[in-house]
Amino acid sequence: MTGLPSMQDIKDKIRAVLRSREFSSLEEINATMNQLTQKQNDSPLRSFHGLSPSQMNKLLNVPFDSPELVKFADLFEPSSESPVLILFTLLSEAIGEKGLTPTAKGNLPQRFCREAALSYWGQEKYAKNTRFGSIRSEMDFFEMHCLRLVAQLAGLVRKFKGKFVLTAKCRKKITSHGMGAVYPDLFIACVQKFRWSYRDRFQEIPLIQHSSLFTLFLLQKYGGTFRPQSFYEDIFLQAFPSLFREIEETSYQTKEETIRNAYFYRTLMYFAEFFGMAQLREISEGTWPERYEVRKLPLLDQFVSFTL
Repeated sequence: MTGLPSMQDIKDKIRAVLRSREFSSLEEINATMNQLTQKQNDSPLRSFHGLSPSQMNKLLNVPFDSPELVKFADLFEPSSESPVLILFTLLSEAIGEKGLTPTAKGNLPQRFCREAALSYWGQEKYAKNTRFGSIRSEMDFFEMHCLRLVAQLAGLVRKFKGKFVLTAKCRKKITSHGMGAVYPDLFIACVQKFRWSYRDRFQEIPLIQHSSLFTLFLLQKYGGTFRPQSFYEDIFLQAFPSLFREIEETSYQTKEETIRNAYFYRTLMYFAEFFGMAQLREISEGTWPERYEVRKLPLLDQFVSFTL
């Protein structure tokens, strides 16, 4: 990537062009500026790892309406080990034909949450996660809680006559193409509708969610081998340095620590790993904070294609 210009390099070239030429009118200056700006927007940048500003703008704002840049598979066979599909399978099987009666607060029933958590976590992790208290509500099994919200936002699950039911769209997709057919719906709903900051206590930082496809681009480009989480955190910080002016420093974390932590948990753990597109391997050996290595999984290349 060292051969690509930085944003500052391009700005310096624009200034050099303007200083080296004489212009006969304001219209000529504006026309030249428009031409140079367009060239700048279409030029790959080092800080964007080969993406141009115009391409980055599309990834941030219209990723599902930019087929010239990124495409998503409609029908494919996602791994049955993808956490999001494991959870959705548990939920859809419990709903079945009769539906699932919610609690008085409108959440999934306690018994289902306990049984699903044991199935999802396994005996050892279940014991660890409940050592300070049993699962008394859906909120105690937060992975399922978030999955249920995403599934509703995706139009796959809804409440009907006092019960959670699968929608007609959901049943049709599963019947025709199997459980993996709902994966794209869950993915799009998570990216576009579910508020990622809901899962943690960090500041909002909307750009982290908006840049989700940029992270998948990076994982596809560099994720063939395990790399430390800091590798992707560094790229994110370098690509969007203006973030430091947009968040508040706290008494317990610097701005950089806040951005790094929020980026890692929201994008790499709660998104890429949750959707089965990345594998995280802990390398901190019991120290805190926990540190991880990251690599892509085959599902990423199967589902997302960047056409650069």
